[in-house]
Amino acid sequence: MIEPRWIRWARELQAISQTGNHFATSDYDRERYQRISEIAAEIFAEQGDIEGSKVRTIFEAQSGYATPKVDVRAAVFRDGKILLVQERSDGLWTLPGGWADVNDSPSEAVQKEVLQESGFHARTERLLAVFDRAKHPHDPPFPFHIYKMFFLCKIEGGEATPSSETSSVDFFGVEALPPLSVSRITEDQIRFCFRAGLNATVPTAFD
Repeated sequence: MIEPRWIRWARELQAISQTGNHFATSDYDRERYQRISEIAAEIFAEQGDIEGSKVRTIFEAQSGYATPKVDVRAAVFRDGKILLVQERSDGLWTLPGGWADVNDSPSEAVQKEVLQESGFHARTERLLAVFDRAKHPHDPPFPFHIYKMFFLCKIEGGEATPSSETSSVDFFGVEALPPLSVSRITEDQIRFCFRAGLNATVPTAFD
């Protein structure tokens, strides 16, 4: 297990609170579920060195039955090198991707992210992996449970064009990777994309 146990406890408390509040039928129950959410936020603030008010704001924006969030990432190759984008937010590099939007299929979501962040038009070819973020060494920890879906995509047009989210777009060899945005991607995940993306016999990975 990669993450400390307190993260899993706090995340589960938040999920219980969110789902319980969704089905609650009395103000008494809603108050109790609200307090559970506050405790979860206090744990993140205390243990994760995060401002408590920011965590509470994030939690309060969530409603309905709590389920994992979906992050999509594209493995795009050209001449044996992989496409990476440099995030404006931290100056570090990652595979093009982000949260899947409502009404987008997974393939549509990842193609949209590639275009928005790199300027390339891409076609999704196959699913490489579905990883649980909590089981990989991402940093910092995230207050919600996240599934990360990695897709092999092929360039069909466009040109390298940074966006409002990205400051640079480039291709890198597996042994010449730039500093990575570990919140979004790990070196092991990129190395897996090289293995699986350039060899169709490698099976889809999970967890």
